[in-house]
Amino acid sequence: MSTKTIYIDKMKAQLDTLDAQMNLLESKAKEAKKEAQEKYKEEMDKLRHQSKLAVLKLEEMQAAGEDTWESMVDEMEKVRNAFTSSFNYFKSQL
Repeated sequence: MSTKTIYIDKMKAQLDTLDAQMNLLESKAKEAKKEAQEKYKEEMDKLRHQSKLAVLKLEEMQAAGEDTWESMVDEMEKVRNAFTSSFNYFKSQL
């Protein structure tokens, strides 16, 4: 297995885990009071958007050649870190 494949598989697993945890939080947020539900929905929409950005970046890396994908790692890490930070903040608010 190439370094690229290992990295992409690892990143995909991390994003899948975050998405699964978001689904659990979304269920929990639906149990909140009506006022809080609206705020949680807004935050969840932001998280879903960040998730889509991360998936798009990962797909871009998958399509990149062996000689260019490594130059995309820093940007992928930034996207993933922003998504993770936002997720953890949202999780702490519930």
